[in-house]
Amino acid sequence: MSAPRVAIEKPSITVQHAGLFVGPAGWAYKDWNGIVYPTPRARGFHEAKYLAEFFDTIEINTSFYHPLQAAHAAQWLGRVAANPRFLFTAKLWQKFTHEGGTNAEDEKAVRAGFDLLRGADKLGAVLLQFPFSFHSDRENLARLKHILDSFRDYPLVVEVRHSSWANVKFYELLQERGVGFCNIDQPVIGRSIEPSEQVTSPIGYVRLHGRRYDTWFSDDPSAPAAERYNYLYSEKELEPWVERVRNVSKNTRTTFVITNNHFEGKGIVNALQLIHLLDGGKVKVPETLRHHYPQLDSIATEPSREPTLFPLPAK
Repeated sequence: MSAPRVAIEKPSITVQHAGLFVGPAGWAYKDWNGIVYPTPRARGFHEAKYLAEFFDTIEINTSFYHPLQAAHAAQWLGRVAANPRFLFTAKLWQKFTHEGGTNAEDEKAVRAGFDLLRGADKLGAVLLQFPFSFHSDRENLARLKHILDSFRDYPLVVEVRHSSWANVKFYELLQERGVGFCNIDQPVIGRSIEPSEQVTSPIGYVRLHGRRYDTWFSDDPSAPAAERYNYLYSEKELEPWVERVRNVSKNTRTTFVITNNHFEGKGIVNALQLIHLLDGGKVKVPETLRHHYPQLDSIATEPSREPTLFPLPAK
């Protein structure tokens, strides 16, 4: 069902303007070395600093596994300072969304890092990512409301993956509380929530997880966890999402588009392609990445730099 849309007067925007931010989920992946990141690395190299040369947002993943420390948040603010447009988004600690049994000390720990980002005007959104097992029922609804109340002073966005939440009453609840809805692309299996372009607050949010139907719900202990996100969207598969993103951004002040198909930098490739498709122009491409994904050559602002050839010494 369609959600009530939030009427917000704003000009038409593109990725290069104030309202639309496209970027990856996380940056600390070992399999990005030599693919996304150059090897060897220059002195002072940091992943977030490097990515901020190409993107205006990154979704912080580590805050999902443990509270974000203020010291780390301060360091990351410094890393991205060269890009004045840059905004972080961050996942809420999984103890709230996946486990439960939280207390005031847990909330205090979460706030330490988030407050530092917010104080610097660099916290674009806090994402409450719930698992597929989180169905819409009375108990889970009460739990959700409690979390929304606890963190109501942050720019919140809710991601649910089960289709039982896809109803007008839920969207109205989010709208009443000024909370955004996360539109996702995932393997649609059983009662998985389907692609959408819902708007329930001035913040729009889109996350692309990939379409690995064979590993999405896999419980095979021998399968690498990252295989879940080993998926590269074709430009044809991205095109419907480009249209959805445009529709979402027409009804929001700020829209974040996050690529979570991180295996071997595939999400970086697709984020760059999305920027290209949304703007129609060419984009800055990491040199290391284009050698692994030559399809990026056609959208890159600069020609590929071939390895320097030196003459062989005379015999």
